[in-house]
Amino acid sequence: MFEKILIANRGGIALRIHRACREIGIQTVAIHSTADADAMHVRLADESVCIGEAPASESYMNVPAIISAATITGANAIHPGYGFLSEDANFAEIVAEHGFVFIGPEVEQLRLMGDKVAAREVMAGAGLPVVPGSSGPVSEAEALATAEAIGYPLLVKAAGGGGGKGMKVANSAKELRQALIVAKAEASASFGDDRLYVERFFDRPRHI
Repeated sequence: MFEKILIANRGGIALRIHRACREIGIQTVAIHSTADADAMHVRLADESVCIGEAPASESYMNVPAIISAATITGANAIHPGYGFLSEDANFAEIVAEHGFVFIGPEVEQLRLMGDKVAAREVMAGAGLPVVPGSSGPVSEAEALATAEAIGYPLLVKAAGGGGGKGMKVANSAKELRQALIVAKAEASASFGDDRLYVERFFDRPRHI
């Protein structure tokens, strides 16, 4: 059992983690930006540390500041919640290297699932159903051929990264060509990886 957990997130996500910790007797450390100094997740935590300015890149995504906060407060583990750094394999690795427990998937699992094309291949290889789509990264011609095979609407997705960047919906061949251009540029700028794949788009899915 951990004695103290640093919650590397904010708002409602941090509050839910705090409540779970409180119920089982674990102390919590809240991190916050200058803008969130009076936020509820900060006020309810046992301890809090300001780790940077309002932009998330300077606070909630600031890995050195998060590690420093965990060190000075004597936390045993870091819980990233979801969003922000929760799917960052490099962050999970750094957490472990500094002697803390990363509450989440193993580094190898994060690296694998961070590449959506590879993740699809692993799931399909395990016999699990996957959304109909391309078998790997696609060129424009391959994307159009996939559209012919499975129909529209299609979702163009970046192979790497997340957060909705590099994702575009196409309802026709014309829209697909444009979506590929825009998504490729977004993916390259956001993740340094411009690989794209396509799969059938569902407008009312149940996210499991």
